[in-house]
Amino acid sequence: MKLIESIYEMTALQELGRHPTILLMLGMACLLLYLGIHKKFEPLLLVPIAFGVLLANFPGGNMGVISEDELVAKLLADEHFRGMVGSYLPGGQLEQAAPDAEGRISYEAALEMAENMEPAAKEAVMAGTSLLTIAKKGGILSFLYYALIKTGFLPPIIFMGVGALTDFGPMLRNLRLAFFGAAAQIGIFAVLFGALFAGFSMQEAAALGIIGGADGPTAIYTTILLAPHLLGPIAIAAYSYMALVPVIIPFVVKFTMNKGELAINMKKMDERYPPKLPLKNPRKVKLLFPVLLGMLVALMVPSSVPLVGMLLFGNLIKEAGSMTERLHRAASGPILNVATIFLGLTVGATMTADAFVNPKTLMIVLGGFVAFAISIAGGILAVKIYNLFAQKKINPLVGATGLSAVPMASRVANELALRHDRSNHILQYCMASNISGVIGSAVAAGVLISFLS
Repeated sequence: MKLIESIYEMTALQELGRHPTILLMLGMACLLLYLGIHKKFEPLLLVPIAFGVLLANFPGGNMGVISEDELVAKLLADEHFRGMVGSYLPGGQLEQAAPDAEGRISYEAALEMAENMEPAAKEAVMAGTSLLTIAKKGGILSFLYYALIKTGFLPPIIFMGVGALTDFGPMLRNLRLAFFGAAAQIGIFAVLFGALFAGFSMQEAAALGIIGGADGPTAIYTTILLAPHLLGPIAIAAYSYMALVPVIIPFVVKFTMNKGELAINMKKMDERYPPKLPLKNPRKVKLLFPVLLGMLVALMVPSSVPLVGMLLFGNLIKEAGSMTERLHRAASGPILNVATIFLGLTVGATMTADAFVNPKTLMIVLGGFVAFAISIAGGILAVKIYNLFAQKKINPLVGATGLSAVPMASRVANELALRHDRSNHILQYCMASNISGVIGSAVAAGVLISFLS
């Protein structure tokens, strides 16, 4: 009988009974795996994120990312680190924690002290804690999180890889369509103000609003700087809605466009009204564009340079041709793939039951959907307003692709156009708006960071 009890205590079954919310998180992880593998919704993102959620919620596995409060509490409860942490506490607070005869402090008392620490003191403790200590106290995924995510290292690296895969040609050939990528960022600021009324702080509202840009790395980078305690739910919401673009865009289009607008044929419009300034030397323009845009962004919105700068660098080594072919292959292949794996696993590992199952998280999930929908509708509305004054009409589906979800948003819009007219191929036009949306969301994030960080 004792053997059976020992085996039972060794397993995670008793923890599942004590904390049934763990089952909810495991179910959510399985749903994300289903969407990624079976439905093929952004599998390169959803599969590592979903598996990170699984790892974090296996009781006793020590694979979840622990918060700063939990890490500081573990340091306080350890007599080897207590002196270092205690030096940042107000005088006498350690004694009030009532250590036992052997000088030990309970984890609960240590956690209460950690939660009441001044932010500056907590930041100083984290700065003085080595990554080796974090790995010992929090596990391997906590080590990766604090080394790669918390430092803001991975999002710019992913932007470099995205830039190495991006062709700015469609946007440069249709510069007037780039405006609609900027117009689609309205969802970011609409949800920001809505979140303020819902009780979020300014920094939290900005991090929530950035989901409307449909750009996972941008959402993560912004949240790290403005509201790091919300990173898990915001990242999950951003990537989940990016994966659901094939569902969300048709849903919004259904309520915002009519059949006549869906049938606007962009190629026929080009034949009727040829471009006045055709792109004569595309290679030279493609080489100059990342350099000139990078300089402009650095002058106007310096805080967006880590993202936009790396995006443009990745694009430059692509356009430079054979001279930088090895760099291009590395940035768009191994580096991007490794960064995506670590980003997905660590972001998923922040989604423990305690962090996710609360009202604020549910509001973030709802707010993320609203931000997405408003961004799509805002782009469509911008095209409709433009069409009121222009002879050369634009299919409003182009505005719906002003998100950063490249190239999925463009593919979805193209499929919708083809349903109404089999000759209406608008993919290249949608890509112009889509690519400008990548730049627009990063610049919008830079503006928010400049004002609020």
